Amino acid sequence: MSRILYSGTRNASSWAFRAWLALKEQGVEFEEVDVDIRRPQRWANLAKIAEISPAAAVPVFVDNGFVIYDSSAIMEYANELGTSSLLPKDIKLRARARSMIAWQHSTFGNICSGLSFESSFYPNKKQLSADEKASAERIYSMWETELADHGGPYLVGDYSLADIAFVPSVLRLKLHHPVTNDWPLTAEWMRQLLNRPLVQEWLMDANKLPPIYHEGYHRG
Repeated sequence: MSRILYSGTRNASSWAFRAWLALKEQGVEFEEVDVDIRRPQRWANLAKIAEISPAAAVPVFVDNGFVIYDSSAIMEYANELGTSSLLPKDIKLRARARSMIAWQHSTFGNICSGLSFESSFYPNKKQLSADEKASAERIYSMWETELADHGGPYLVGDYSLADIAFVPSVLRLKLHHPVTNDWPLTAEWMRQLLNRPLVQEWLMDANKLPPIYHEGYHRG
């Protein structure tokens, strides 16, 4: 059996991070091929990925020649490969989890858009604008409501793909605008989420890499 995950640079590829977590959490064995997505080699390396994936992006998961691209599709596939489930049994909770995954996948990145995943690893973080702080706090309030409504300790009760989908965003927001006691459930959820062994494994590798700076970060 041959399974390969084409992943990305640890401190730059938030989408590969999500796919990798889902596969690892489900105990799926695979070979990982790291694709360097730093500039300027990014374009040549992604051109090679285009030979197997029409999206020409990472992650890509190849299961015995069957190609799955897009992180959310890989997460769903990983969930079905495992013996346990990373989605709730309840149909409404399952739809709620998928709603959050879809939101993260579509427009969630527009929230504090100047805070790239790469900026999570910058030693000197910028000061957020009032609008950015307000945006982060709106998200903290939303997460607080979800956790209260479903009893925690994770977003829809048990650890799920919804939590995995938010890991990179939790990291970038928390490191720029720490959660206060105004959102106690969110603070505890973030703590548990970021301290999960597999999350720590990825982050330890990411922190060993030189930061990938984006022009305008400290001016944003």
